[in-house]
Amino acid sequence: MNRIYVDNAATTKMSKTAINAMLPYLEENYGNPSSLHTVGQLAQEALVKAREQVAKALGAEPREIYFTSGGSEADNQALLTGAERGALKGKKHIISQKTEHHAILHLLRRLENQGFEVELLDVDGDGNVTPEQVRNAIREDTALVTIMTANNEIGTIMPIKEIAAVCKEKGVLFHTDAVQAVGHIPLNVADIGCDMLSLSAHKFHGPKGVGVLYVNKKLFPSTLIEGGAQERGRRAGTENIAGICSMAAALTEAVSKIDQNTPKLIAMRDRLISGLSEIPHSILNGAKTNRLPGNVNMCFEGIEGESILLLLDQKGICASSGSACTSGSLDPSHVLLAIGRPHEVAHGSLRLTLSEENTPEEVEYIIKTVKEVVEYLRSISPVWMDLQEGRREYVIQ
Repeated sequence: MNRIYVDNAATTKMSKTAINAMLPYLEENYGNPSSLHTVGQLAQEALVKAREQVAKALGAEPREIYFTSGGSEADNQALLTGAERGALKGKKHIISQKTEHHAILHLLRRLENQGFEVELLDVDGDGNVTPEQVRNAIREDTALVTIMTANNEIGTIMPIKEIAAVCKEKGVLFHTDAVQAVGHIPLNVADIGCDMLSLSAHKFHGPKGVGVLYVNKKLFPSTLIEGGAQERGRRAGTENIAGICSMAAALTEAVSKIDQNTPKLIAMRDRLISGLSEIPHSILNGAKTNRLPGNVNMCFEGIEGESILLLLDQKGICASSGSACTSGSLDPSHVLLAIGRPHEVAHGSLRLTLSEENTPEEVEYIIKTVKEVVEYLRSISPVWMDLQEGRREYVIQ
């Protein structure tokens, strides 16, 4: 069976460019960049070059790039940096918002247990938080604001440039989790004006297990891992040279192809939205246009998201019902609850995330198949029967 993969927000297929960039550092130049011999120094040269490539792709300076094991580690290091710097000045108030990734929310919970006050801003029905909300929340003791660039579940793109401007005006550090956005929409850290930014290679056709924390040169990140002088003493451990070089190549390629890929992705995304919206009592989650080019997230009343996924998988479609990091949870998505979806509707969600490798023909097959699956699941659903016979009221009209 030829499988149609539309779960690119969870992870992407490594590109040939990324694989080819990795191989020399697995087979030949496998040295430790801290070693003084030739093999080690070849690895060190590759590390320097990769840092320059990543910096160029983000509009940063090489000294502002810190390599990590992925987006979650980068998020953790950013938040600890903001918290520790703030605490030194007696500032222990942190602002974020309710639809952040759990890498942010879980660490904020830990910081609360350490005496920090965390304020999670509400979002509107599309999942947006406004610069004015941030302005009104900032206090004299605010240490950090962290707002994601684009939501990993519903694809809504946040006004981070405007939020960064508010933070700069108020003298507050601003971090953005850009894991879902980097390589998919144009981003330049100098243009945004953020102090810190996180990304992960496997979201743009690079390898898993490697990421970046951008930190403005005026700051130094807190040390998350002790034990060595790597990453200018801020992240101990022998560098993953193969992964880093692969990530740098994948990022360079992804950024160079944004203008080429975006129109194709938007066309397929919008066709998916229009086709799936023909299903009665369905609703799009997130902003209709101000969303990531490849993201579609829908709720279908009267059914469970897990059932949709299993049946779609049987028909060769790989999708998800939300964040891959919470796929084992029976709880409804915190993102969908935050935008106002009731529990019973949030359980019936489907996330389809496209890449440039998908085709319009695949999109048509997905629309046809999802319609069939939803119709079948509703035909055996007691909840749907109650809705149709008037014993319950529809939530989605």
